[in-house]
Amino acid sequence: MPFVRLLSAALLFVTLLAAPARADDAAFSAALSGLAAEGFAEKAAAAERVAATGDARALPVLQAMEAGTLFVRKDDNKVVTGAVNGREVTLTDPLTGATLGTVASRDLTKITVNNALRSAISAAVGRLDLTSPDPARRLAAVESMARNATPETAAKLRDALARETDASVKLVIARAFARAALASPDAAERLKAVEELSAVQTAETRTLVAPLAKDPDAQVRAAAEALVAAIERREMLTAGALTLFQGLSLGSVLLLAAVGLAITFGVMGVINMAHGEMIMLGAYTAFVVQEAFRAFLPPGVFGLYLIVSIPAAFLVAGAVGVALERGIIRFLYGRPLETMLATWGISLMLQQVVRSIFGAPNKEVANPAWMTGAWEALPGLVLTWNRIAIVVFALAVIGALAATLRYTSLGLQMRAVTQNRSMAASMGIRTGWVDALTFGLGSGIAGVAGVALSQVGNVSPNLGQGYIVDSFMVVVFGGVGSLWGVLAGALSLGVVNKILEPYAGAMLGKILVLVFIILFIQKRPRGLFALKGRAAEA
Repeated sequence: MPFVRLLSAALLFVTLLAAPARADDAAFSAALSGLAAEGFAEKAAAAERVAATGDARALPVLQAMEAGTLFVRKDDNKVVTGAVNGREVTLTDPLTGATLGTVASRDLTKITVNNALRSAISAAVGRLDLTSPDPARRLAAVESMARNATPETAAKLRDALARETDASVKLVIARAFARAALASPDAAERLKAVEELSAVQTAETRTLVAPLAKDPDAQVRAAAEALVAAIERREMLTAGALTLFQGLSLGSVLLLAAVGLAITFGVMGVINMAHGEMIMLGAYTAFVVQEAFRAFLPPGVFGLYLIVSIPAAFLVAGAVGVALERGIIRFLYGRPLETMLATWGISLMLQQVVRSIFGAPNKEVANPAWMTGAWEALPGLVLTWNRIAIVVFALAVIGALAATLRYTSLGLQMRAVTQNRSMAASMGIRTGWVDALTFGLGSGIAGVAGVALSQVGNVSPNLGQGYIVDSFMVVVFGGVGSLWGVLAGALSLGVVNKILEPYAGAMLGKILVLVFIILFIQKRPRGLFALKGRAAEA
């Protein structure tokens, strides 16, 4: 009877295949029925049993229980999931996924949860997510478990690490496992965890490892102390790098504010007390351009307002500078005291004009989207994009100005008038217009500085007053008439200010810098980069 034997073998094979499924169904069904227990502790234990089955059906059941959509049908005590619609509930069998029809809500008993049970369910869901096919869900589960590290968590993370295939998720699991293993009773496990965490030198790691400095095992203590010391050295270097960046950022602001003064004061010898107001006019120009973009142009192009503000501020402040030189300053050459008093009076007038037009309250100039946010160069070293943009912009301005003075006819005439005015006039150079254009150039650059300053603070009529003294210090310290001196002076003073601030405070730090400059000028009156030749002799 070959046919009978073949049929028997086939039936036996099908039976063997079906047996595990029935066994799995029985285990899952038994765990599922426990969710209908009366006490919350019994429900929590049942939820753990459901999760422990590792069945794919466990996750939607626990999620339904947490969401309050898991019920017990009163007529047969069957655990079901339901979609509530008013007083009716559409039921689904969690075992088979089959729809069981719609019943009235009074025919069901809702499986309730409290906070402790909800936490247990969340932990169970997190462990189930470790087996999810979605890497993002596995990653979220690991991060959740890492926040509640226990020896049991470490065991589960070890298993997850062994079966993980995604490299990025595997790295996170390895670090989370190391954190959880710090609480292991096994000294070898703790030592290995410290060694694993040495690749993640963050403040969080230091907090986790620091208690092991009192560990009973000598090797663990030594490894923990070495790791904490390494993290502290890294933090010190990071803090130093951040201070350096902040100093360069402040120095860039001082550079933008002082480079225009380096032309009007350093090249022309004019003490322009209204230089700060040119900065203020540039900042208000940026505000006006911003409001025009908001009022008349689509929101999609709003970020371009800052680009438009730069030439607009240069033209506005430059035009005011030319008018100031042609109207007042050209009659006061050779009389520095009268020039200083006249420009100081003009600065007060410009402040009052701005107050009359825009009002006394501060105006906000928004950062464009492309300058918003920060870049984390290293863990703990966060550099804001607006400060980075100002540093780059300041260097670009000084480079463009140096190229203008070196390679353009205006720059050649400016240098000729500076070195020997009478000889330049005899060669046909209109020295009066060179003076006006030089003053306008310096004022225009001050206006551009105002645009940059509007991105790091509010705009007010007194904006320029906070930079006029610092600008003079930069020009004098760097060397009168030297652009490279202005660059070196601004950046060095910015860095020194930021180094002194944590120890002496902002105000005392500035006083110390001022005292240093006074003493420095006594030894080196021409500054860091002294001019040479006839310009210096004049």
